[in-house]
Amino acid sequence: MNPYSGKCLAIDLTNRKTEVRELPQGLLRDYLGGAGLGARLLVEWSRPGADALSPDNPIVFACGGLLGTMAPASACHAVVTKSPLTGLPSSSVSSGLWSLALKRTGFDAAVITGAASYATYLFIDDDQVHFRKADFLMGKGCLQTEAAIRQRMGDSRVQVASIGPAGESLVRFATIKDGYRLPHRGGAGAVMGAKKLKAIAVRGTRPVSVPDISKLQKACADINALLHKSAASAGQLSPAACLVSGGGRCALPARNFQQSIAEGAGSLAAECSRKDHFLKAIACPACPVACQHVYRVTEDPHSDDQVVLQEEALAALGPLCGMYHLPVILKAIELCQFYGLDPVSAGACVAWAMECFERGLLSSKDTQGLDLSFGSADGVVETIRRIGQRKDVGDLLAEGVKRASAKLGQGSEHWAMQVRGLEFASCDPRGAPSLALGLAAGLMTPGLDSNEFPASGLKDEEDLTAAADSIGICRNARLYFRDFPAEAAQLYTLATGTTMDPASLRRAGERINNLTKAFNIREGWQQADDRLPPRLFKEPVDARAAVSEKDLKAAIDNYYRTRGWNADGLIPREKLKALGMDDIQEILKGNWHGTPSHTV
Repeated sequence: MNPYSGKCLAIDLTNRKTEVRELPQGLLRDYLGGAGLGARLLVEWSRPGADALSPDNPIVFACGGLLGTMAPASACHAVVTKSPLTGLPSSSVSSGLWSLALKRTGFDAAVITGAASYATYLFIDDDQVHFRKADFLMGKGCLQTEAAIRQRMGDSRVQVASIGPAGESLVRFATIKDGYRLPHRGGAGAVMGAKKLKAIAVRGTRPVSVPDISKLQKACADINALLHKSAASAGQLSPAACLVSGGGRCALPARNFQQSIAEGAGSLAAECSRKDHFLKAIACPACPVACQHVYRVTEDPHSDDQVVLQEEALAALGPLCGMYHLPVILKAIELCQFYGLDPVSAGACVAWAMECFERGLLSSKDTQGLDLSFGSADGVVETIRRIGQRKDVGDLLAEGVKRASAKLGQGSEHWAMQVRGLEFASCDPRGAPSLALGLAAGLMTPGLDSNEFPASGLKDEEDLTAAADSIGICRNARLYFRDFPAEAAQLYTLATGTTMDPASLRRAGERINNLTKAFNIREGWQQADDRLPPRLFKEPVDARAAVSEKDLKAAIDNYYRTRGWNADGLIPREKLKALGMDDIQEILKGNWHGTPSHTV
């Protein structure tokens, strides 16, 4: 099987039917795989205006274009669906053995539609799909679900993607556990829960071949050596790096963006390095970087409770909540892993609730006597548990801070730290204008940090990131490439036999981002949505000035121009045509916004 099989597996949960559909080579070339292919299939398969938690919202699992080959850090797949938090596309990339198993079934993507009438899990055994009852799995955590399915099948090679109790309860930021981390943001786990889909077990046995393995081996050997050396000298992407400001890094927010990180940062960083917590660094398949840092949840050397600590989770469940004690943070991450919660949104919701508690908007009666003050260990841990169970105050927070603040009111919207419904936590845009622009108007958060508003730089970084997420090269490993566009294009050419150069790679990324923008517009995006929370405009923090609304508006206007959009942020039809996206115009026909003859 070549890297592209040209086949898509369509699974209808409502009618318990499957179908294999052909994917044209031109579509695979234009959208590369992974996030790009997932977005393209979502646009085609989704009904305009469908509720994210309805059977009409598909969820797409798309293999990265290089998945299954020896290309460095390429064992990635993307999950793409309409987000229950934002009502806009949610796209996230995961890596690991489940990714490889899906690719080796012989499909480039799986599109799951409808909803089962009872709790179900799928078993994809190469090209055979089995619908199985999941009643014995309900209420189990993600790891317990994986173990139970493997035990029932009697095959340790079966790889499992699953949701926890939070997904079953439709927590709007529930995630999917399909690798070492919890990377899927935006509520993909809730979409699976709404479909009564508890898990997807996969056993793939078909090998992936390439046109000229000797040439690919040589190119990969050179890049692998560079990545391993560079990552080792950089400390293998320590999760504690977020605790250090300066050195080109933006400030880490603390106490729900009321402060920038200061006291406690050094001691927390030291705890992250202690051997009684840190166990090992592990790598995904085909990756020389080993950026997954495994920690023991408790100090008991005999404990088997382990989690992968990521920078974003450490930031959200640590300083954002006023928490600087690592065991508490690790316990909170373990609960996120059990319940299947996105730790970034979970931490942001807890931090918002803590500020509401300290301001008197949430009382002890509302929290059933729980102390929700900043820095409260019980407050962090127990609130995560209640969110996962949708219990008491957790039921309010399970809706995400945008909906929770709208319900609570009393000015709490001012400190609900979200953009278009999605929480953010790992970097403060005050003092980092490029991040402010990326958060407010960008199609993703590329993590730029400078003292200017570089619209062209943001566009280029977004386009390269979209391309990387589509061919399936991990973002962490990408940091260590010598010349990512050139090297990634070379790997793609050698692996697929389709010629790709850096300009074509960027153009594919631009096409993917314009597709995402077109979907946003179809689903009701308006220019007013490109805005930051009020706190960032009105409250300076430490030595960092508040974001200037005037400067940000000018930067957004410049970003639209740089992308070739009109002043309202809409896409001229000529732009889609120039990107070879005439088919998208047909798919979106009748759903145009702005001036019908000119823009989408």
